[in-house]
Amino acid sequence: MEVFIELSAILILTVIVSGVMRFLKQPLIIGYILAGIIAGPVVLNVVQSADTFTTFAQIGIAFLLFMVGLNLNPRIIGDLGKTSLVTGIGQVFFTSLVGFFIGRLLGFSNIISIYLAIAVSFSSTIIIMKLLSDKRDLETLYGRISIGFLIVQDFIAIFVLTLISSINNGNNIAGLAVESILTAMGLLIILAIISLYIFPPLTKLVAKSQEFLLLFSISWCFAMASLFHYLNFSIEAGALLAGISLSLTPYHYEISSKMRPLRDFFLILFFILLGSQMTFTNISQYIVPSIVFSLLILIGNPLIVMTLMGLGGYTKRNSFLAGLTVAQISEFSLILIALGVKVGHLGNEIISLITLIALITIAGSTYMILYSNKLYGYLSKYLTLFERKMEKIDEHKYHKDENYDIILFGHDEIGFDITTSLKKIKKKFLIIDYDPKVIIKLSKQGYDCKYGDVNDTELLDDLNFSKVKMIISTIPALDTNLLLINKIKEANKEAIIAVVSHQIDGALKLYDEGATYVIMPHFLGGCHASTMIEDNELSFSGFLKEKVAHIEHLKLRKEAGHEHPRYAHH
Repeated sequence: MEVFIELSAILILTVIVSGVMRFLKQPLIIGYILAGIIAGPVVLNVVQSADTFTTFAQIGIAFLLFMVGLNLNPRIIGDLGKTSLVTGIGQVFFTSLVGFFIGRLLGFSNIISIYLAIAVSFSSTIIIMKLLSDKRDLETLYGRISIGFLIVQDFIAIFVLTLISSINNGNNIAGLAVESILTAMGLLIILAIISLYIFPPLTKLVAKSQEFLLLFSISWCFAMASLFHYLNFSIEAGALLAGISLSLTPYHYEISSKMRPLRDFFLILFFILLGSQMTFTNISQYIVPSIVFSLLILIGNPLIVMTLMGLGGYTKRNSFLAGLTVAQISEFSLILIALGVKVGHLGNEIISLITLIALITIAGSTYMILYSNKLYGYLSKYLTLFERKMEKIDEHKYHKDENYDIILFGHDEIGFDITTSLKKIKKKFLIIDYDPKVIIKLSKQGYDCKYGDVNDTELLDDLNFSKVKMIISTIPALDTNLLLINKIKEANKEAIIAVVSHQIDGALKLYDEGATYVIMPHFLGGCHASTMIEDNELSFSGFLKEKVAHIEHLKLRKEAGHEHPRYAHH
């Protein structure tokens, strides 16, 4: 009961702090960490059951990585694996190298400089995945690349932690490394067989009950995470691979949607725990080093990633957005320093330094990522240096340079039906979507399409709006649609502009700014149902015809993978 009361008090405190953050229009993740600092030993000292909260936090991390794995189809990993591997290893290497020399210049010893250099080279997979999820950017190309190299970083971090523990325990490092590699390879082969041949028919049986499907998914996540922990690997790696093994099943959308509330609750506890573990003793003497190292992380790390991705042939926009995801330190950084203190390599005062760096970089990178599109707008003209003069491998351009009657932004659930209608009226149209999977699929079906994000002002400037008769946006983000309307009005005041909104106030605002028509899916659904009732009245055969037509339409949707909306409320 004491743990329950403690948890209740911490959650109430978090609601108050997060409410203030929301009122000030600040990221909630900052509120969670601040609540943890207030609840921790620095202020109120409410967190007494640290072991229990650590368990809760690990559950949240396992759920998060399991859900990420659900959306990491192995085929996509194959496409982006090389980029993620090169960028992940390259960023850790160059940041560690620069970090070591900075440590020495600041007067730290070799051993302390090595620890600090390695610690500042790791970025937080948990924080970035949460921010990208909040922005609905996990499915974008830069989001997938970022997840890839962050996971590479995590494996490097786990290896480093294992190495330090082995040195301290006097284990044979070479033997341990060979044993770990062989075990990992064996596990991956077994998982590949299970995911390809066992799970597809098994999940078909399990999915007959949605509750049983949820129970099965959670059990599989925990079983794999526990197995990996037992074999001296990380819980995170086990949960991630558990999700990937289910990603090939047709039910990964249902699993993901049902587990989202569980993930969010336990992740909140993770961020609270992270805040509560931060210490601030003798902080004043480390202000200068913390600022210097923070600048390396906030500015240096993104520049390193942008350089590596630019050399790899990516556009400056994707390189910039991916670069921002490494502008903070990881929870592994805190664990590494704590382990260094435990084995006697570091003094306790270094924990205060890494804590201050964590606060500065987590807060700074959160704002940078949330406002990345605006930042890119200000900086884009200076970023050409990081872009090679060649055809970019991430442009995914499957159309001829010609004028179009209609441009459709976003081939999601709404765009699917709109595309069908555009084919019927036999007008030339171009589809633009931010998901490279969608673009490749549409190109194979013979559609003119192009990879791009509506928030990219350079993309909008390149499009010839002056000749377009109609522009349709299926993206419900208000700011995005306002930007699009303004760009179109500058070039073509006669164009028909149709956009989507989920809010009445947002729809009215879009009309005020010049939208020709605002599509409101929820209201249109009710309108369609009411029209169907008026047309069929009490005719059983009439409703039966509607049913047959609806089932056929739903089958087409399912083949296209449209189980849940890709664009949620921004």
